[in-house]
Amino acid sequence: MGRAPADPAALFAAAREGDRAATARLLSLVERGGPEGRSVGRLAHPLSGSGYTVGLTGAPGAGKSTLTSALIGHLRGLDLEVAVLAIDPSSPFTGGAILGDRVRMQDHANDPGVFIRSMATRGHLGGLSVAAPEAVRLLDALGRRWILVETVGVGQVEVEVAGKADTTVVVVNPGWGDSVQANKAGLMEIADVFVINKADRSGVEETRRDLEQMLDLSELPNDAWRPPIVATVASTGEGVADLWDAVGHHRDFAEGSGVLAERRQFRLREEMREIVAARLRERARQVCTGERWDELTEEVLDRRVDPWTAADEMLAPIEA
Repeated sequence: MGRAPADPAALFAAAREGDRAATARLLSLVERGGPEGRSVGRLAHPLSGSGYTVGLTGAPGAGKSTLTSALIGHLRGLDLEVAVLAIDPSSPFTGGAILGDRVRMQDHANDPGVFIRSMATRGHLGGLSVAAPEAVRLLDALGRRWILVETVGVGQVEVEVAGKADTTVVVVNPGWGDSVQANKAGLMEIADVFVINKADRSGVEETRRDLEQMLDLSELPNDAWRPPIVATVASTGEGVADLWDAVGHHRDFAEGSGVLAERRQFRLREEMREIVAARLRERARQVCTGERWDELTEEVLDRRVDPWTAADEMLAPIEA
């Protein structure tokens, strides 16, 4: 197959026909942002809305990549196509569709029913909070009905991105450990399903009791969804079918209760705010250059002008 065309519209048409190279290049445009990235978003938005996203997050070492790989295998066994976005703010952007050192996932890399992509902040002015939803929407528009969003860790950005999925799975290990104590509150807030992975180790029941007690303390309303707790051994596939059943039950609840529609509406509002903020930051970088900017900087340094007055002068042409 020849090299895919560079024009976003032509790339999009090729990707709709199943051209994986075109899909990868479209995701690169989305990740870089700018006018071409926005063009991709405009093409994808009208055709999106049918895909369902499942976020997987948890502490490093919890086995998320192994669990994601096992989920891919389970979905393919059900004859379902799946796309995977791996979110890693610290990794360098390589433009490839394979997840770097995630060797287990490479077992699925040549399966035409699986598309795997690693994403990083680098190159996108709005960061992952803007790029990730756009990437999910693109994959949705290209016909991927199941999209898994896996995060590398539990930093603010990763939890934020995973928490914007339709169903969010929080992965822990028996015993939890001090490394995730500081993140418990954030994880509890976004979890729709808890997974105790590596359940062949000791401490599973203690961890289950810990989670149940935390859920009890959260005082959920009677009609609210109470996150189920599923035990898995991702390396062997044990419990993965139960996890997928739990995801399905949450989807049924979310669709039937209206929670899914509310969640998606909230996400779109937040995404629009992020896009506006990113564009304003871009405009600010453009404004804060030139001779007058350098002069004002010197005046502020010499205490002849305060920073707020200098900012007002630079913003005056924009606000006029």
